Amino acid sequence: MKKISRNLTMLFDYYEMTMANGYFRKGMKDTIAYFDVFYRSNPDKGGYAVVAGLEQVVEYINDLRFDEEDIAYLASKGCFHPDFLDYLRHFEFTGDIWAVPEGTVVFPGEPLMTVRAPAVEAQFIETYLLMILNHQSMIATKAARITRAAKGRAVSEFGSRRAQGADAAILGARAAYIGGVSSTACAIADEVYGVPATGTMAHSWVQMFDTEYEAFRTYCEIYPNNATLLVDTYNVLESGVPNAIRVFREMLLPKGITKCAVRIDSGDIAYLSCKIREMLDEAGLTECKIVASNSLDEYIIRGLLHQGAKVDAFGVGERLITSKSDPVFGGVYKLCAVEDEEGNIKPKIKLSENVGKITTPHFKKVYRLFGKDTGKAEADLICVYDETVDDTKPIEIFDPENTWKTKTLENFRAEELLVPVFKNGKQVYTLPHIEEIRAHCKASLNSIWEEVKRFDNPHNYYVDLSRKLWDIKYAMIKEQRKGNKSKN
Repeated sequence: MKKISRNLTMLFDYYEMTMANGYFRKGMKDTIAYFDVFYRSNPDKGGYAVVAGLEQVVEYINDLRFDEEDIAYLASKGCFHPDFLDYLRHFEFTGDIWAVPEGTVVFPGEPLMTVRAPAVEAQFIETYLLMILNHQSMIATKAARITRAAKGRAVSEFGSRRAQGADAAILGARAAYIGGVSSTACAIADEVYGVPATGTMAHSWVQMFDTEYEAFRTYCEIYPNNATLLVDTYNVLESGVPNAIRVFREMLLPKGITKCAVRIDSGDIAYLSCKIREMLDEAGLTECKIVASNSLDEYIIRGLLHQGAKVDAFGVGERLITSKSDPVFGGVYKLCAVEDEEGNIKPKIKLSENVGKITTPHFKKVYRLFGKDTGKAEADLICVYDETVDDTKPIEIFDPENTWKTKTLENFRAEELLVPVFKNGKQVYTLPHIEEIRAHCKASLNSIWEEVKRFDNPHNYYVDLSRKLWDIKYAMIKEQRKGNKSKN
């Protein structure tokens, strides 16, 4: 697998470096801080998300370094202390990182990643971590929704030319494959990440020849084992499909090749696909597949199948690669704890008039609770780092907002979601192959109840706090509000 390597250390929001410089000058550079990455709401008002992007985070952390050009640029700004710039000259990441493995189904409010590091180190990596996790999680989630709508039919990602830049195209294709698409049109995503690249022809191929028949015949002559003919350049039913049938009979069937396909990229796909199916079957081409593209998403695909469309595979472009219907994932990076000089962990909380923006304090772990009889995920439980869930005994969980809503789980198993990725600045996590990540995503999705995965009014999956964590959080809310009132 080819690797793309760039030093992106300077890809940070400027205020992160001014804060880092401030920590350094106040003697706080070695103060250990804990930050959580989490998100507040599911894309497209859905019931879940799929996390992706950890591999790129690992590569970024391993490559962190400031070169002399970076130092010169920062010096030119006139606000960074010379000692701080010298510190950056010799910079290396020394902290710890825990993360939820890529391809895991996740839910709002729970940590997808936790960073424990000296304040300077933890602060300026915020932008890149969020950029990568937000983008790829958004695309992986959209891909999971679209492939779910396709009901087992193959979906190919077609969106490179509509992506917002090269990284969005390449990493978007990677994330889409994790989320469930079967292939991509983006060749470099195959070369770099092993996402299978596929593709046959555009309308320009047909237009380059004097006749549509000649274009189809030439293509089948060159690519007899990969013949997918685009039949809507002129007229689907009167020209495209008849010419495709003629060429398949002349060029493929005599060689014993029955694997072929036609693609439609415009028009009434539901109606056209049914007519095409009739024409192909009447011609004895019962194994010929029908591929549809043209600004598709999960809702249009669901609608097409509901109308009885005879489509065997879908190509999805702009609405997948940009997650057009909900293009911002909304992950955030928030301080949740610091360590004092004795190494004691002191929880930190952010309050807000917007209840949804109140953070959950402390260094935490997350358990997923599965029913042993069903294999399905019943709830996630966020705990303080030193708590352990004993799955040999019943456990009572409760809604953190409506605490009177309780549920007792029995016959369950508990699985920690966050795994160690870096320890003392060294990578301790073996990055899985993309096929392993994709398989993990499929298994994770299969462990979620159907009611949670539906598009309309999905069931609310339980993400609860342990009693200990809940007590800490609400005691801190009361204390902070009381303290602020007394100061006023």
